[in-house]
Amino acid sequence: MNQLWASLIGVVIGGGMSYLGQFTTARQAARTEDKRQATQLAEARRAERLDVLREFIELTQQGIRLAEDRYEAPDWSSGGTLEWLTAARALIERLWICERMILVLIGPELYQLAWNYAGAVNHVLWEDLGGPEAAWDHLRGPMNVFLNAAHGKLG
Repeated sequence: MNQLWASLIGVVIGGGMSYLGQFTTARQAARTEDKRQATQLAEARRAERLDVLREFIELTQQGIRLAEDRYEAPDWSSGGTLEWLTAARALIERLWICERMILVLIGPELYQLAWNYAGAVNHVLWEDLGGPEAAWDHLRGPMNVFLNAAHGKLG
């Protein structure tokens, strides 16, 4: 009879230990999978943010080049050809969309700096500031503040 009880107790303890081992392994696997998914999501979000920042920087640079084209014309008015106006309007439209995507993907702090920088690009496109040096002086501050903040966000 004692052997029967000893056997039963052994089976119960063995079964309990087996269950505990499986439970612990399953919990650890679930935690590992959760961490992997969180890491994947963070990497995807970072890539998304990087893409929108890259696009914004490309668009601002294109805007600066368009402004330079207009300043290089014989005079400010003649630089605003139909082709130039079409390109500038299309670029500014894309720039404002990209700037708003910064708000959606990154947040209001960087959005405000992007808005300031996009506004400066818009200003040098449509307002005669007197020459390329004056345009660069107008752009330099907002550009540097934005780029430094973007670097800090992605850091």
